[in-house]
Amino acid sequence: MQQVLEYLKSNEQWFIQELCEYVRFPSVSAQPQHKDDLTACANWVFVHCQGIGLSADIFETAGNPIVLAKTFAERQKDRPHFLVYGHYDVQPPEPLELWTSPPFEPRIEGRSLFARGACDNKGQHFAHLKAVEAYFKTGTELPCDLTFLIEGEEEVGCTNLEPFLQQHRDELKCDAVVISDTGMPSLKYPALTYALRGIAAMEVVLHGPSRDLHSGIYGGSVENPAMALCQMLASVRDKNGKITIPGFYKDVVPLSAYEKKQLARIPYTDADYKKLLGVEKLFGERGFTWNEQRSSRPTFEINGLTSGYQGDGSKTIIPAWARAKITMRLVPDQKPDAITALVEKHLKKICPPTVRLEITADHGGEPYVVSPTSSLAKAALRALKAAFECEPVLLREGGSIPIVNDFKRILGVDSILVGLALPDDNPHSPNEKFDLEAFSRGMAMGALLWPELTAATDGKPSPRSKSAAKKQAKKKAPKKAKKKKR
Repeated sequence: MQQVLEYLKSNEQWFIQELCEYVRFPSVSAQPQHKDDLTACANWVFVHCQGIGLSADIFETAGNPIVLAKTFAERQKDRPHFLVYGHYDVQPPEPLELWTSPPFEPRIEGRSLFARGACDNKGQHFAHLKAVEAYFKTGTELPCDLTFLIEGEEEVGCTNLEPFLQQHRDELKCDAVVISDTGMPSLKYPALTYALRGIAAMEVVLHGPSRDLHSGIYGGSVENPAMALCQMLASVRDKNGKITIPGFYKDVVPLSAYEKKQLARIPYTDADYKKLLGVEKLFGERGFTWNEQRSSRPTFEINGLTSGYQGDGSKTIIPAWARAKITMRLVPDQKPDAITALVEKHLKKICPPTVRLEITADHGGEPYVVSPTSSLAKAALRALKAAFECEPVLLREGGSIPIVNDFKRILGVDSILVGLALPDDNPHSPNEKFDLEAFSRGMAMGALLWPELTAATDGKPSPRSKSAAKKQAKKKAPKKAKKKKR
């Protein structure tokens, strides 16, 4: 193990340059104009995996390609098998004017790498690839078999990944899935995430007059769709931050005393949190801490609101339509379809007869929760502690990774969520970054993880790799997927 850690440390600067090359791809899955960029990015991942020494294949889907890369030529039944998941697609970078540097021109400032996708998710899964490279290049035997699954549609709902999992179920059968696509409070508080919020997305449009109307000639005699939509949406939340939609909280499972105690370990104060967000005062559902609000309570959020004239100067019109993009973050045991139906029913009920309501349901994903005291969870905590040399914490994450429920349902295994993003890394926001110390420690964690998980799977005493880590730190309905021929 010492050789593996030394290899990671001595090659860190080269790995950073490789990561810079990776994040240059504008692999934005939500924007059709980047279709070729997504394909090029997938090909880069495929070639890179082969260069490491992995046995790699790239598969076409009805959407973006999926890369599978394995540490083995043939599975050995007596060895544990783990699946490592990541995604190469990224969020749209807009608004571009808020970026200090172009989003796809990586910039290193101090120990931070700024670029879209740097932490979400290219940098995080790249750390695991580099850890495996260190095993191969030092001739150190991995104690288990690994398969990397890196896909390009996570940011738009993973539409084509579920059928891919169904088709390759036998090939992907494993003991657990490892995912680094979450966060940690700080470098001194590495984290195992044991719960994720789910999501339900929709678009709401109010149609008014047949065209934009002169607001002087017609104003006052016809409904303004923008005003009506704002009034409708404003009524969905009361002054105490509670969602007013009937039945919205019916299936919510409250936190246990143990979970509340774990959340209380997070080192941030209210002042720290306000400073991070750049707000003077916090707001959330009354009766819960901000950490509970952001991780274990459901929400109703307006993600975008559009209507009328948006250009310079004024244009005195009554707009013909108004549109809102909405997401609900869900917690155990809320179901996306059920919540979507409740919201649709409520909006139809409160919609005035002076406009026509149109609702389009978008992607959804169920909440996820796994036991934080399982043998695999404890093994991951040991690897985190050894790599970061700090006592890790247990987290509930406010974000959503819908695919973890597909892994559970299709492959029958739990996911180990060991995120490397820091609170100020700005995923989904301008000036996204990835902390390079987190990258360094994350690579070490990725190396230390496999002996720990293997021992936990085999039911044997856990190997002790902490001393090695300390020594190193001191040194400093889609078409059937088709495999492309290479």
